[in-house]
Amino acid sequence: MLTHRIIPCLDVNAGRVVKGVHFVDLKDAGDPVEIARQYDKAGADELVFLDITASHENRDIMLEVVRSVAEQCFMPFTVGGGIRTIDDVTRLVQAGAEKVSINTAAVVNPDIVQQTSRRFGRCATVVNIDPKRVVRDGKTVFEVYTHGGRRATGLNAVDWAKRVVQLGAGEIVLTSMDADGTQNGYDLEMTAAVAEAVDVPVVASGGCGCPEHIRQVLTQTKADAALAASIFHYDQYTIEQAKQYLQEHGIPVRLAA
Repeated sequence: MLTHRIIPCLDVNAGRVVKGVHFVDLKDAGDPVEIARQYDKAGADELVFLDITASHENRDIMLEVVRSVAEQCFMPFTVGGGIRTIDDVTRLVQAGAEKVSINTAAVVNPDIVQQTSRRFGRCATVVNIDPKRVVRDGKTVFEVYTHGGRRATGLNAVDWAKRVVQLGAGEIVLTSMDADGTQNGYDLEMTAAVAEAVDVPVVASGGCGCPEHIRQVLTQTKADAALAASIFHYDQYTIEQAKQYLQEHGIPVRLAA
């Protein structure tokens, strides 16, 4: 039986893990290397590392931090932020990333998704999509934002998800900007819409406040995995507690030996 993945996320700014609400009001959450070490020991299935201001600041990702984190990780490690070219992708893989998450660059230059998939394989090619609910002509749509949630693109999240999968994306990390940091639960409607539209794994992200929220998104949508930050960073719940809760509710997860 396939198990669902529980994935902590390190949003990194200036070399430190941070957490905000709706992508703003960032608060320090610790050293990325030490936190990565703790999550590896705690039984996390994967780790996502996002340099959340690299694209906005038009700079490269901090490779030395990526290398240091990779040395502590014996679990799959996804890295994103500041990617502009296939050479940037190559440097991240060489620094220890098993998967590379492309967000802003995919919108600016969609060919980079295809280039990454061809060079490193579909399984290594992740596209991170950050939508916000926007009302247009009386209808609510899920509009994609880039540059750390600072720029609207006019793209519909469902259509964009389909497009990047066609280009070679093997996984989508879907982060609701409206739910981000609120701990009020994932955006189930948005997650369901995107997960129904594509045939690759979708990682639900944004809004997790307790294990019940993870259960909801894994049972009420076709999401394959759940990403969370605040509840783990600030010791509200452990990875083990979340997985035990899910197992007790009939959801297959990988428990630590």
